[in-house]
Amino acid sequence: MTTSVQTFTADAVLFDMDGTLTDSISAVEAAWGKVAADIGQDPAHVIAATHGKRAIDNLAHFRPEINAHKMDDAVEKFEESILFFADAYNLHGPGSRTNSGTNTPSSGIATPSLSLSQSPDFSAPSSRAPSPLFDRRPSFATRLSDRMISHIHIQGESGLDDSDEVLERTLDAKTGKDTLDAWMLEASNVDRSVQILPGVKKLMDSIPAGKYAVATSGAKTYAHGCLTRVGITPPPVTITADDKRLKAGKPAPDPFLLAAKCLGYAASDCVVFEDSPSGIRAGVASGATVVALCTSHEREKIENCGAHYIVEDMESVQCAVEGGRLRFCVRV
Repeated sequence: MTTSVQTFTADAVLFDMDGTLTDSISAVEAAWGKVAADIGQDPAHVIAATHGKRAIDNLAHFRPEINAHKMDDAVEKFEESILFFADAYNLHGPGSRTNSGTNTPSSGIATPSLSLSQSPDFSAPSSRAPSPLFDRRPSFATRLSDRMISHIHIQGESGLDDSDEVLERTLDAKTGKDTLDAWMLEASNVDRSVQILPGVKKLMDSIPAGKYAVATSGAKTYAHGCLTRVGITPPPVTITADDKRLKAGKPAPDPFLLAAKCLGYAASDCVVFEDSPSGIRAGVASGATVVALCTSHEREKIENCGAHYIVEDMESVQCAVEGGRLRFCVRV
């Protein structure tokens, strides 16, 4: 396919997070797969229906029995489960052997005490494109909470050795009950660690502080957890789904409008980087220039969403400061 280089200028950048800066899709899909198993629905359907949307909106749809006053807690527990799926392999599974000498920063996230699923395999055919990353980096995860799983001893070179009963379980200090649910065992046997996407670090390093923000459909627990796991410090303007100033989430433009306002710019003077159809539509509705990335969806899934430019990933984007504005070159 023939490529060309296009240029444009903007005052500031509004980044989506997952699928744009980070790749935590395996953990996210596993978490929604668990929700699907808990409510007896097809994981592939639930996963496809939840992409690019706020957990609060998705839980309200799939778990309507959750009372409004309990929804914030439900969202936090769900997002903790994403981080558990992301960390379990390197903390409690085979990755803990290869990374045993690695010092990892504390996340401050407690292991979620969710209900036991009767179907511990939460994998489903992904509706998104395969991750472009194949080489696994050392674990960026950390211990979750001492009251849940202190450690799991695993023998052999692959998987959990159930026949020898080598799992060392811990008891909840308050209930005395075994806290190692089946979904936790499955989580520890599959590497779903959060990755930074290609070209992200170089592009972010080229943008001056105060000139970029993150606007994500994830709430604060998940958003800050993902960013810090790949070495990205959440910028001062990080708009998360639980921000009470938001009236609606993507595909409404509200997250990007709020992010631009907090930076001190009109959204029309900003550029949005997005990967999901709902996020691309939100960026277009905000009036910003929109660059769509083919990091999570095939091109044909996003090419009719209104983006001004479509690129493979951030390696196709360069930024330079010229006269106080940001000049972008994109390879499309």
